[in-house]
This record gives sequence, structure tokens and C-alpha cells, in this order.
Amino acid sequence: MEADFEAFVAARSAALFRGAVVLTGNRETAEDLVQETLERACRKWRTISAKDSPDAYVRRIMVNLANDRWRRFRRLATTPQPGGGDLPASGDEYGQVDSRDQLVRALQRLPMRMRTVVVLRYFHDLSDREIAADLGISPSTVRSQLARGIEKLRSQFPVLSGPSPQRHTEGIR
Repeated sequence: MEADFEAFVAARSAALFRGAVVLTGNRETAEDLVQETLERACRKWRTISAKDSPDAYVRRIMVNLANDRWRRFRRLATTPQPGGGDLPASGDEYGQVDSRDQLVRALQRLPMRMRTVVVLRYFHDLSDREIAADLGISPSTVRSQLARGIEKLRSQFPVLSGPSPQRHTEGIR
């Protein structure tokens, strides 16, 4: 039983961490969230491992813990970052890090359920039905939350929503 849990942690902790980073907004809090999630999962592993999808059950624990944290710290306002609309130059590793940081900050401004749906779809690659089952909502609610979340993210990154700059320069050579 213990080896089974250790194998689960080895196989799934990286994916859980990636999702936690997006849900929480920073590495340290994500590490704490994953640790607390795995701690709770370990205590109930006998029950969890008997489920059809232990991975979904553990993700649900993580989402619930993230929701609890979000409710506790909701009153803290997020401040927009200066210069938020510029795209990094190709090969600009610092610019890419800055863009990822801006995306995580934009995700943090989404309501928790909307953020959770976006994270489960794009960072965990789950289908509407899988997300609906994880969150206890209907697939149509998943699609609605996803569409609204993506629209809100696009409104925060207008440069990314418009036509690609490469299209305008392709014919010039």
C-alpha cells in the first residue's frame, strides 16, 4: 500500500505542481499546496486507491485546498504589473519568463471556479466531462466557465488577441 502511494507521488507530483503553480500564483505556495494535498491523500490512500480514478480524487483535494486558500486571502488586492501588453522578442528568455508571470497574474484575477476550469483544461489536459466530474458541475457549465475565462484572459492581453505580427511581414522580403 505504501509503495503504491510512493509510485503515485513519483508519477503525478510534477503535474500536480504545475497545476498548483497556476492556481496559487507562486512556487512557494504551490509547493505548500502540493505537500498538503499529498499529505491528505496519504492519510486516505487506502480509500483513494480503491476509487476508479485516484488522480481525479487527488486533483479534487488540491482544488478544494486552493479554493480554501483563495477564500482566506481574497481580500488581498492584486496590483497590475507595469508594461503588461508587450510580447517578448523571439529568444528573449527573460521576456518569456515575464510573459508567464503575467499569465499567472491574469489567471489569479479570474474567479476561482473559472481559473480552476482553465487550469484543468489547459494544464492538465482534461475533457469537459472529466472537469465536470472533478468539480461536481455539468459539462455545459465547464464550457461556459472556460469560454468566459478565456475571454477575460484575452481582454488582459490585447496584443495576443489581435492578428499575428508575422502575417503582416510574410509578403515583405
